[in-house]
Amino acid sequence: MVMSGSGESVVFVHDRPGDEALLTGGTIARLRADGADVVVLFGVRAAGDTGEDPAASADVRAAMAGLGVSDWRMLAAPTPAGNTGEAAADDLRALTAHLADVLDEVGATALVLGADDVRLRAAATEAAHTAGIPIFRSMRVSGAIGQRVIAIDMSDHVDVKLRAVSAYPGRWRVTDHTVCPTVPSAATLTGTGGMTAAGTVIGGTETYVRLPPHPAAAEPAPGPGARALAGLLAFVVGVVFGVLGTIAHQATIAIGPVVIPIGLVLSLAGVTALLAGLRLVVGDRLIVLLAAIGLLGTIFLLSLRSAGGSVLVPEGLPGTLWTIGPTLVATVVLAWPRIPARHGSA
Repeated sequence: MVMSGSGESVVFVHDRPGDEALLTGGTIARLRADGADVVVLFGVRAAGDTGEDPAASADVRAAMAGLGVSDWRMLAAPTPAGNTGEAAADDLRALTAHLADVLDEVGATALVLGADDVRLRAAATEAAHTAGIPIFRSMRVSGAIGQRVIAIDMSDHVDVKLRAVSAYPGRWRVTDHTVCPTVPSAATLTGTGGMTAAGTVIGGTETYVRLPPHPAAAEPAPGPGARALAGLLAFVVGVVFGVLGTIAHQATIAIGPVVIPIGLVLSLAGVTALLAGLRLVVGDRLIVLLAAIGLLGTIFLLSLRSAGGSVLVPEGLPGTLWTIGPTLVATVVLAWPRIPARHGSA
């Protein structure tokens, strides 16, 4: 969740209206104040919701207006309590597809999960993994023991959050900075974040835990045999490029009075494509290093004067560039830091 507002689009998923205000209202208000787009999704119709469509109730409209949110939606109707087996699996797939469509539609850069409903959490997590965006789960510090907690400072938006919570008089009662469930037994409902009947005090932070990437997204590390084979192949390819480039780098083409060192240009372009491509695709510096050793070692050997006195890399500007250029390219490619894909960050 980037607080810069620079093109961010954050989707919040909650069980039912009212949870978004209590659990993530401060974060939503801060994101909106920073210019980020926010979409709130509700997934469970529970007893006490107003009207056929809870998202159309006056409570929700008042809370969303206070938080500055103009886009909120109800997801697919929940699976009946006794529905199991293939019907439940079909329902879960449909819900996941619905969530995925919304994430794609709004160009989501992060998903915030405030739901306790197992089905909704599973669908939202799968949809976010498919979209390749980070997932942040709303969680109290006491419930995140052993995990790295991300605290969002919402001290400037506490009053906004309290007003949004107050918009749900059927669920919450606000006294100063303390929020209590209107019906004491409602403290056990989903989405209350462990609230007791005595209520909870609204402070200046909201806490989250970033969920790990989908296990399937992490490619298994190659075994030592596969890595050794890849390294050998990279070395051989480096040797081949070194031979071809050394032979071709002196070639020129004349266009009128202009002489273009076409051989040198193509040789340097090929070397750059080889090393940079290996670094981007394989991502293993050792593999790139072995390719560079094969390349640079071949260039060095072929630049030496043979027993018969001939040279393949004569003195002059093309020869100098051919001996220096690949070395510079290899140095830059090997030293370049790994840059993670950007999908939003904590």
